[in-house]
Parts: sequence; C-alpha cells; structure tokens
Amino acid sequence: MDSAADEDKDPDIELFVKAGSDGESIGNCPFSQRLFMVLWLKGVVFNVTTVDLKRRPADLHNLAPGTHPPFLTFQGEVLTDVNKIEEYLEEKLSPPKYPKLTAKNRESNTAGNDIFSKFSAYVKNTRPDQNRALEQSLNKALAKLDKYMINPLPSEIQMGHHVALGESTRKYLDGDELTLADCNLLPKLHVVKVVAKKFRKYDIPSDFRGVWRYLGNAYSRDEFTNTCAADVEIELAYKDVAKRLGK
Repeated sequence: MDSAADEDKDPDIELFVKAGSDGESIGNCPFSQRLFMVLWLKGVVFNVTTVDLKRRPADLHNLAPGTHPPFLTFQGEVLTDVNKIEEYLEEKLSPPKYPKLTAKNRESNTAGNDIFSKFSAYVKNTRPDQNRALEQSLNKALAKLDKYMINPLPSEIQMGHHVALGESTRKYLDGDELTLADCNLLPKLHVVKVVAKKFRKYDIPSDFRGVWRYLGNAYSRDEFTNTCAADVEIELAYKDVAKRLGK
C-alpha cells in the first residue's frame, strides 16, 4: 500500500535562486527564473530558497561550493548546470504525471537567441557615435523573432488555425502552451524591455506585433509574472552594467 503512495508523491525538490537587494525577494537572474518557470509548469511541488550573495550562508556554500544560483537539489542530489538541470527535469518529471515541455518545432528553441547579446552590447556601449548602429542591431534581432511569431507553424497551417492574412495567432513560441523555449527566452526578453527603456529610453518598436502579442500573453500567466524579479530589481542589477553614453 505504501509503495503506491510513495510513487504518487512528488520528489523532494528545492530550487535556489538569486535574492534581490533586500536579501529575501527574487533578484534579477533570467536563469533562476527559467528554472522556476519550468518547475511551476511541471506542476510539481517544490521549495524555493532565495540566496543573498552578499551574505551567503555557510551551509549553502557547503552544498554547492563555488556555485552561484540557480542550482537545485533533487532527492538530495545537487545539480548546478542550468541546461543539464532542464534536461534532467524533463526526463525525471515526465508524462503521464507531469507535462512534457520540450518544443515540437526545433526552430522555437533558437528563435530570439541573439537578442540578449545585441541588447548587452547596446546598453554597455559608452560611445554616442555607435549608439544608433547598436540599436539597429537590436531591432534586427527583435525583427527576426517578430517574423517567427507572425509566420504560422506547420501545425497551424495544417489545422487552418491561422487567420485569413496568413498570420499566426499562437500565444507562444511553439504554440498556445508555454514550453522550455519560452522559459529560456521570456525572462531575457523582459530584461531587455525593462533595462533598455530605463537606461536608453528605448521601446520595443510597436510595429513588432508578433513580439508584443507574445509578451502580452506571457504577462497574463502567473508562471511568468510570479517568477519574475520586480522591475526595480532588474534596473538595480544593471545600474553599473548599463553605461552612460559619453558626451
């Protein structure tokens, strides 16, 4: 009798994420948010511990020496590599009890993958003469994501789900459900939106309808908004990274 009950129990999982400036709330870390979202979407019961990097407790240091959050314990085993943790969770928390989160379309995993590096170059730049070119480079990366969101997926075309204009109506990268691809991209995309606005007065162009539809759908989901650092935490994290443009 007990073994059936044991099988039905969720594994013992604890996620350690970076703490915010108060040492307790969620800090800015797209990788922490990525794993937080994955676990939430899996529907598994898990604990979250925020780690204050300024006052890191000794027991945590012993648990994962030399490692910055995020890291995870799964049935007592310590896992520290984000990509490997994601693969591990997908394998261990599998159907029928837990949903499969891998994207069906391979391109969904790479859509938008150069946005964050273009954004970093843009906000770290101190030379006014390079600002325009770096901004255009970011726009170009966002335009590629926009195109991916506007173009229907093969499954949408098959089902006739896209509208008469031939545009996709899907909510997320790979369809109407959040997948691992979204857990990876959305936290970064949100950082881009918050930081570029604060330090460069930059808004994602409104004609990128696909990107805005995607963000709007993400902001309606608890799995995204409740795992996200507050805007002020994200701005604080970039205060020294985002360089002032010289005169």
